[in-house]
Amino acid sequence: MLPLTDWVLELLSMEQTPFRAYTVSALLLALLALLFRTLLQLGSSWHRYYVNCQRLRCFPEPPRRNWLLGHLGMFIPGEEGLSLVSQTVATFSQAFVTWMGPFLPVLSLVHPDYLKSITTASAAIAPKDYVFYGFLKPWLGDGLLLSNGPKWVRHRRMLTPAFHFDILKPYMKIFNQSTDIMHAKWRRLVASGSTSLDMFEQVSLMTLDSLQKCVFSYNSNCQETPSDYIAAILELSSLVVRRQHRLLLHWDFLYYLTPDGRRFRHACDTVHHFTADVVQRRHQALSRLGREAWLKSKQGKTVDFIDILLLAKDEDGQDLSDEDIAAEADTFMFEGHDTTASGLSWVLYNLACHPEYQERCREEIKDLMRDKESEEIEWEDLSQMPFSTMCIKESLRLHPPVTAVSRRCTEDIKLPDGRVLPKGNVCLISIYGTHHNPAVWPEPQVYNPHRFDPENSKNQPPLAFMPFSAGPRNCIGQNFAMAEMKVVLALTLLRFAVRLDESRPVRRKPELILRSENGLWLHLEPLGPSHESWPPAPRS
Repeated sequence: MLPLTDWVLELLSMEQTPFRAYTVSALLLALLALLFRTLLQLGSSWHRYYVNCQRLRCFPEPPRRNWLLGHLGMFIPGEEGLSLVSQTVATFSQAFVTWMGPFLPVLSLVHPDYLKSITTASAAIAPKDYVFYGFLKPWLGDGLLLSNGPKWVRHRRMLTPAFHFDILKPYMKIFNQSTDIMHAKWRRLVASGSTSLDMFEQVSLMTLDSLQKCVFSYNSNCQETPSDYIAAILELSSLVVRRQHRLLLHWDFLYYLTPDGRRFRHACDTVHHFTADVVQRRHQALSRLGREAWLKSKQGKTVDFIDILLLAKDEDGQDLSDEDIAAEADTFMFEGHDTTASGLSWVLYNLACHPEYQERCREEIKDLMRDKESEEIEWEDLSQMPFSTMCIKESLRLHPPVTAVSRRCTEDIKLPDGRVLPKGNVCLISIYGTHHNPAVWPEPQVYNPHRFDPENSKNQPPLAFMPFSAGPRNCIGQNFAMAEMKVVLALTLLRFAVRLDESRPVRRKPELILRSENGLWLHLEPLGPSHESWPPAPRS
């Protein structure tokens, strides 16, 4: 066997010359330098890992499975995993560390005092961690959910006026109309013998219908007939969740070779083509008419989300690009339909579990509607539903649509007791953990709307309840979501009694939002004369 140097020279076909010695020396030095650099990098990485482990030792951790897996596979996304979170929070009521394998620590914060330090930090110091959010990037682009830094700050400022109360008020008519369509469908299904319905399926279609009208002024009639655009959004949500649990498919080059990857790309194309077409046509109309004439053409009409984005300008008078507008519209469609559908489904479930609270809500709504000529919830009515609002808030506490959000801080964060969250670590703002923390909420597993009575909640820390996150990156659309939930809940309880379907047990499952494993099935019973004016059930 040839020595390494002879083999290299033979490969290079070099003769025995002085140049050969220089070449051999240069190659050996390069190899040694590369080896030395690799060892230095390994040593540096090991040193950082060791220092980080030492700094994290001040935080408690639950027992690991073993040294290699750490806590991997313990906090699974399901009923058992959520129960384990509740048990862990009962033991470690402030913060705790879990290890995803031997090298990836995750620090979970579950107490308002500890959450304050990270939720009040600027978006630059506490940006979102993209281990999971990155899967949404091809779909949502650089919208508010995924952008960071100056771009996020600019867009947040420009979009905030879109959620002002004066803008939201005209959407009330859309919320009422979409709910009426859903209820008419429910009546037909009940008349045909289908008394038990999956609330997630029904309410998701209703929120998508409502959002499509609010964002695009477009009626796809998706609650009654299939829509390619709506089907694509639902498929994208499902595919992202499935990918999260398949480690090998976290690499893009592998994922897009699979059937799921090809379906994801096709669904993205469907959504992007629809959004781009609407934005382009609206932009052309604005350019053709001019700003003043275009605004005049909108008088007496509902100004939708696309309109507001087209008119938005930053401090320098610059518009959003068509690409930015499309990204924000896609983001709002994604974030707005799933979270609101989850919140509504779970509040109906909780009221089905507690008929006494359901009946009290119904009486409150009947009193509100008594002197009205039509069954329509108006903006001014939302403040006249105190007990129903308490029931919604308690449901959002017990079943928060988003169970956690993650951050990866760029600077050390000092906590109230002097401990430090080292920069570079994944930090989990555990909304579910905080909402189920017995040190914050006595008997946290009990559904008790009276927690949110003004007298009972006045001494509660602000971060004890944060279903829409908190701080600079909180949910910009939370007033939109609460308004829609109040409208839908009020009209539903006015027209239907909801009862548990005992034959279909409910098992919670946190995905993009908190769902139920096999749907959330409730029995529906039409109430009173209020449904007599609805469209009749179709004859068979």
